Amino acid sequence: MSTEPGLVLEHSVEADVPRAFAWKFRTDIANWNDPPAKFELDGPFAEGSLGRTIFPDQEPVGWRVATVVPERLFVIEVPLDLATLAFEWRFDSLPDDRTRMTQRIVLSGHNAGAYAHQITSGFGPTLGAGMQNIASAMASARKLAEQAG
Repeated sequence: MSTEPGLVLEHSVEADVPRAFAWKFRTDIANWNDPPAKFELDGPFAEGSLGRTIFPDQEPVGWRVATVVPERLFVIEVPLDLATLAFEWRFDSLPDDRTRMTQRIVLSGHNAGAYAHQITSGFGPTLGAGMQNIASAMASARKLAEQAG
């Protein structure tokens, strides 16, 4: 299988939370909010764990946690027919207890071209706004945690 990316979408946002908080929030799939999709993970958020994305009236989409570098990087891989869709999340510390999160969506493999339009049209228009929503949700969760003491 080819390892050359057939498509790469990338976006970064800055979150008003420390990297450790961003990591803990993002690796807790209870915080994954992308209606109408729902997410399930078998076991801990660790390399090799399997999960599913469930959409109404569709078969679940299986995925696995392919890479975990605590507080730095994780990669979720979705197997496709002769292709792989990977969601790479990087977490970088910034001054003033802030974090830059970067998501790269990488479509690769011999058959990547068959999926390129679907991936571009499905993720491209909402990638930036979706990541900003995640950063805002993290900041709100941090404030609630601080208030709870």
